[in-house]
Parts: sequence; structure tokens; C-alpha cells
Amino acid sequence: MSRKSSKSPADSTSKPSHFVFPSDYAKMREVQDQIMAAVHANGYDNDDLFAIKLCVEEGLINAIKHGNKLDAGKSVHVKFSVTPERFEITIRDEGAGFHRQAVPDPTDPANWEKPSGRGLLLMEAYMNEIEYAAEGRQIRMMKLKTR
Repeated sequence: MSRKSSKSPADSTSKPSHFVFPSDYAKMREVQDQIMAAVHANGYDNDDLFAIKLCVEEGLINAIKHGNKLDAGKSVHVKFSVTPERFEITIRDEGAGFHRQAVPDPTDPANWEKPSGRGLLLMEAYMNEIEYAAEGRQIRMMKLKTR
């Protein structure tokens, strides 16, 4: 795993931190823990901490599982910044990509038993902004601090 940043992720900063790690859930947890330490250090309340942790986890799992197909030879690229007012993260995988419109709506009764779309729905509900780019290989999420 490589990390590029001049400050510790727990410092209150708007300077982006960048991680590149193989498609491995243990490495993912290390990155997620560092991101959440930075969010916590910036004074986010429990509701925002929950929302951000859930969305970061869903985004990283999607990149590893659906994007990179669990291929440890492929990497996940993460860039995030956090200030006392705003959290932003970009997650990019090295997979084939996807089209958001093609993912079944998990709220449709016909799709209740299908194992896809719930994570995207949660991210879209909890974040203030979501942007899909690079033909579905990249997601950018932004959350404003609630309180």
C-alpha cells in the first residue's frame, strides 16, 4: 500500500491524502481506519461518522469486489480530503466499469432478492453529492458536516 501525504491523516487538514492498495479487504480496512481517524479528528458527530464510514466501506468494497473482481493484481486508488466542514473522497478501480442506470433498483419488489444496488442506494442517500466517472470505474462522494 502506498500513501502520499505530508501530514498524518488525523490532522485537521484540507490537503488531500492519496492511497493506492491491492484489491485486498485487510488493506482496505487499514485505509478505511486512517480515513475515519481524519474524519473523527475534524469533529464530525456520530451521525456523520456513521454515514461516512458506511459510504466509504461500500465504495471500497464495490471497487474491490465488483470493479477489480477480487484480483489482487489490480489496485484501488483513493484520494480524500476532510475539513471541519466537508468530507470528500474519490475511489477508482481498475475494472471494466459499469453504468449506474443498469444497476437494478433494490427498492423495486422484483429486485428484493437480487444482491446488487443496495450499496449505491445507501451512498446516494447519505452523501450530499455523488458523481460517477471514468465509465463507472470512479466514484466521487462529498458530505457536508451536519452540525
